[in-house]
Amino acid sequence: MRKTNIKLRNLVIYQIYVRNFSEQGNFKAIIDDLKRIKELGVDVIMLLPIHPIGEVDRIGSLGSPYSIKDYNDIREELGTIDDFEALIEAVHNNKMKIMMDIVYNHTAKDSNYHYNHPEWYFKDAEGESTSKVNKWTDVYDLNFSSDKALWFELLNILVDYTRRGIDGFRVDTASMIPLDFWKMARRQVRKFNRNFIWLSESIRGKHCKQLRDMGLNCLSEAELYQEFDIAQDLDIEPDQKAYLKGEATLRPYIEGLRRQEEIYPNNYVKLHHIETYDSERIAKRLDNDLDKILNWTGFLFFQKGATLLYAGQEFTSDTLPSLHEKDVFKRKTDISEFIKKLAKLKTRRVFASGKYGVHMRDDQGVAYQTFEDDKNVYHGIFNLEKNKGQLKVYLSDGRYRNYLDKKIIKVENGLIDLQEKPIVIREKLNG
Repeated sequence: MRKTNIKLRNLVIYQIYVRNFSEQGNFKAIIDDLKRIKELGVDVIMLLPIHPIGEVDRIGSLGSPYSIKDYNDIREELGTIDDFEALIEAVHNNKMKIMMDIVYNHTAKDSNYHYNHPEWYFKDAEGESTSKVNKWTDVYDLNFSSDKALWFELLNILVDYTRRGIDGFRVDTASMIPLDFWKMARRQVRKFNRNFIWLSESIRGKHCKQLRDMGLNCLSEAELYQEFDIAQDLDIEPDQKAYLKGEATLRPYIEGLRRQEEIYPNNYVKLHHIETYDSERIAKRLDNDLDKILNWTGFLFFQKGATLLYAGQEFTSDTLPSLHEKDVFKRKTDISEFIKKLAKLKTRRVFASGKYGVHMRDDQGVAYQTFEDDKNVYHGIFNLEKNKGQLKVYLSDGRYRNYLDKKIIKVENGLIDLQEKPIVIREKLNG
C-alpha cells in the first residue's frame, strides 16, 4: 500500500491457535499469559479463526477453524463475546495490538450463508455448490461476482470487529477475492481505525498460474500490495522448505530474499516465519539441534520485515501442530531470553529504514545480512549448518563484541572464524 508505514517492519507478531494454546483452550488462558508474551518482545497478538466450525465433512474429530459456520459468532469452547472483548481490552492494556484471521474465500458447507443464500456460492457445471480446488473437502467457495449483497454483508462484519477494538486482519487466501472488495473494505475500516493493519496470505505463484489457466481470478502478491500493508512470506517459502528438507542448497532461498528487494514496492513489508500453524516445527526440522535452532531464529529476526512467532516456538516445541484435534504444544528448551534480545534489536530504526544487504558466500550454509544507516551497520552471521572454516565479511580488521553473547569476534584479513552460535555485530560509522 502506498501509505504503508515502514515501521511495521519492526513488529514482532505472535500467532495463537486458541484451542491449542493451553489445556483450557480459551480466551482467559491467553489473558493470563499476556504479561509473559509482552515481555518476550511481542507487539501484536494474532488469532487463528475463532468462529464456530462446520460439521458436514468435518476434517478430524474437532474440525478446521478455517471451515466457518458463522462469522458473527464465537466458538463456544473459546468463551463468550464478552470474554473475547475482555481479551481485546487486556491486550491493549499490555500495550499490544490484536489481529484476527479473516476467511472470506470459503465457508463451511453447513454455514448459515449456504442455508440462507446458496446463490452466493461458486457452482460446478451441474449448478451445485463447490470449491475451486479439491484440497479441502469441508468447505464451499464464495462467489464474489454473484451478488453485491455478499460484499456488503462481509464488509459489515469487518467493521463490527474493528469497532470492538480489533487492530488488524490477517486475510486467508486473499488472492482469490477481488481487489475492489479490499479497496472498499480498507476505506470502511479506516473510518474507525486509521492505523489498522492489513496482512495478506497470497497464493503461491505456481498455484496462482494454475488458477488463471482455469479462467479463474487470482491476484498476485504484487497486486495485493496495492491494498495490503504486509504480505506473508509465501513467495520464497518453497525455497526455505526445500533447503530444510535437504533438497536444495541455501542459495535459492537467499537469492529469493534479495529478489524481494527488486520486485516489490519501496515500502514493502514482509512477514517472515520459520514455522506457522500449518508447517512443521523448526525444532523438528532441525532434529532439536539447539545451535541450529538459535541460528535459524536469529536469521528470522534479521530478515527485512516483520517477524512471526508461532506460539510454542519460544519453547522449541517440536510437535507438529494439529489444526483438527486438541494438541497443546509441548514446552522443551526455553529460548525466551534469546528471543528477547533479538526483539529488542528489531525495534531499532535501522531495521525499518536502513539499507538491507543480503550476502552469499559460496554456498557455505551461512546466512550473512547487513542493515546500514548513516551511523551504524549491523552484521548478522548465522551458521545454519554449523560449518567450520572462515567467512569473508564487510568489516575492517579488529575485535568486535557479539551482541548476542558478549563474546569477542576477531576479524583478520577480512575474515572471521565461523562459530556454532549466531553472531550479531554492531559496527559504528564515522567514529
